[in-house]
Amino acid sequence: MNGSAAMRHIPVFLVVPPRALLLDIAGPMEVLRRANMDQANVRFLVNYVGPSPEVMASVGLGIAGIGPLPEHLPDGAFVVVAGAVDEPLGIRQDTRPADAALESEIVAWLRRTIRPGIRLVTICSGALLIARAGLLEGHECTTHHSMLADLVRLAPTARVRDNRLFVEDRERMTSAGVTAGIDLMLAIVARETSHAVALSIARNLVVYLRRAGGDPQLSPWLEGRNHIHPAIHRAQDAVTAEPSADWSVTSLANVAVTSPRNLSRLFNEHVGMSVIDYVNGMRIALARELVVGSQIDMEHVAERSGFASIRQFRRAWSRIHPMTPSRLRAASTGDGEMRKL
Repeated sequence: MNGSAAMRHIPVFLVVPPRALLLDIAGPMEVLRRANMDQANVRFLVNYVGPSPEVMASVGLGIAGIGPLPEHLPDGAFVVVAGAVDEPLGIRQDTRPADAALESEIVAWLRRTIRPGIRLVTICSGALLIARAGLLEGHECTTHHSMLADLVRLAPTARVRDNRLFVEDRERMTSAGVTAGIDLMLAIVARETSHAVALSIARNLVVYLRRAGGDPQLSPWLEGRNHIHPAIHRAQDAVTAEPSADWSVTSLANVAVTSPRNLSRLFNEHVGMSVIDYVNGMRIALARELVVGSQIDMEHVAERSGFASIRQFRRAWSRIHPMTPSRLRAASTGDGEMRKL
């Protein structure tokens, strides 16, 4: 089977509202553009749609070529609703009253077309539009901190969260202001492709891949990535792509194109841990996914995660997690709400 035959296509419909905040569009879509370039298994098919073929964006730049709101959405599609500003740059006339009809058209379209199987994503104030459509009732959600009260008013049964970069609740994914949309889209890319692809994109965009504000700890997949040293990133990319491989300081130094001694120094200086501790952290991250997301026995979890023995696995696990793997699996199965890192 060739690469094109194996490729999975994901339709993405970005809804462009009047007075669209340009970064809400450009930031997340740049993430998807890079995702299409950096791997060959998934292709994000982006469509720009809205109630008007042209809008004036937040920075005073016109956006044209916007397609109509489709009457039907394909199964598995993402619908991304961008936010808007009150006053675009250089536009002194208040266009909000005239734009109200266009916003109402978006709300009616959302109410009519969003169904189970469609993933709904909002950036910044885009959450207010889907709230008006009644699509956040009973869900956890967030938006820009200046609009949290409006979201509470528009979605009275929603659980509105503050101080969060983004919130995922079933098929609803909402983000806070502006650049948090990039964080959310990176998380989506990590899920649909891989952590390694998302990390590569984040580094290309010179942003730090962050977790949602409500997560109590930084994900091990992302830990130690808040630097721009290329040699360390090469080693981290290799480990992230295949945590179970037989990584040593010497083998990773070869990947990083530096000496073992220098790589050890760089890790301690920029990552805040030794090379081996980083490798074990990635292996435990993989093991956690296997513990929570499968029923394979712990011996095979250890083996698939790259540990030489179950004893070595349990010792490394206990340094990171207070709960044993078996108890974590039982708790995950019991409440049905635990999310895999």
